[in-house]
Amino acid sequence: MKTKLAPRFTGTKLADEAQSILRSCVHCGFCNATCPTYQELNDERDGPRGRIYLIKQLFEGADVTSATRTHLDRCLTCRSCETTCPSGVQYGRLIDMARGVMEHELPRSPGQRAIRWGLRKTLPNAPLFGALLRIGQSVRPLMPAALKNKIPPRQISPRQQERTDTHKRVMLLLEGCAQPAATPNTNAAVTRVLDRLGISLTAPAKAGCCGAVNYHLGAHDEGLDYMRANIDAWWPDIENGTEAIVISASGCGTMIKEYGHLLRDDPTYAQKAARVSDLAKDIAEILANEQLDRLNLRLTGQKIALHTPCTLQHGQALPELIANILKQCGFELVLTNENHLCCGSAGTYSILQPKMAKRLLTRKIGALERGKPDLIATANIGCQLHLQTSTKTPIVHWIELLDQAIEL
Repeated sequence: MKTKLAPRFTGTKLADEAQSILRSCVHCGFCNATCPTYQELNDERDGPRGRIYLIKQLFEGADVTSATRTHLDRCLTCRSCETTCPSGVQYGRLIDMARGVMEHELPRSPGQRAIRWGLRKTLPNAPLFGALLRIGQSVRPLMPAALKNKIPPRQISPRQQERTDTHKRVMLLLEGCAQPAATPNTNAAVTRVLDRLGISLTAPAKAGCCGAVNYHLGAHDEGLDYMRANIDAWWPDIENGTEAIVISASGCGTMIKEYGHLLRDDPTYAQKAARVSDLAKDIAEILANEQLDRLNLRLTGQKIALHTPCTLQHGQALPELIANILKQCGFELVLTNENHLCCGSAGTYSILQPKMAKRLLTRKIGALERGKPDLIATANIGCQLHLQTSTKTPIVHWIELLDQAIEL
């Protein structure tokens, strides 16, 4: 794709990278075939190819309109188009850059700015989010059904966290920001499973949000500050030889694996960020290299529908890893379809684009329940909370399946 940057962008690293990505697009349109919003709306501007044209116009100095922003905002950043693209267009990076520019080029209304500011200040703040969630859960029974459905019920762990010995193998654990309060069973299960495999986990107190919420909302500087804070929190353990950074939320994992790229021009953090990205591993990547027969599992015969989040199958390019692990362990996976399509959660998307998110959720639930499963398993907290608002089928993080099957 031929491009000519506007004078105000010429020579900037951001625009040079955007131009390189734009020029890699050959207009083939294969991306539209796997784009969830294009499939729903059949509008070229709501598919990757059309959005790429809009971004091209942005960097070439065309007038930025609210219509342009509408189509960019409707993108889920699921990156299914990247999996499909024969030319290797790094669309996810391109739209993140464009959104950052748009926030400066076309200020939002006070109401929109307030909502986005609230999301950026609440979701990444684990103590604040946890306190607000507990208040919501305490009054949940009194709420009307529509509102009650948006507040996840409090998780009650089916088994107590056992005291573990310290093993020779030690890894870092990203606890996350929303996960400790909303789905505490997930990381408890990670800890128990890895303990059975002879791996201890440590979670530095100063580590926090991965930075994805702020960065994907166009607040790039805030997102980068979260990344630097995590690097500072993890670095002493990295210098002491920690084996990996274990992540159970695939959305966070995708972002942390991008630290090296996003901080590549920071003279203080570039090398450290690259090291962090190398160490970042989804829990599935850890288990794929372990002898899982040591878990001594006892299965119940339940039928499982597996939902592999976009951030794992497209963002991290690990589409079959969890399915392979579960099959290896003897779990029965039922047939699902349209596995490449997003469920509509997509970070803050379900809050900011509720109508489209609901359409995608309805479609995804239908695809997952096709085989009449007893449980639906996923690998990302956002997807888990979003899916459970639209079905009576229990939704769990897949690592909980292994945890519950371990014979004590």
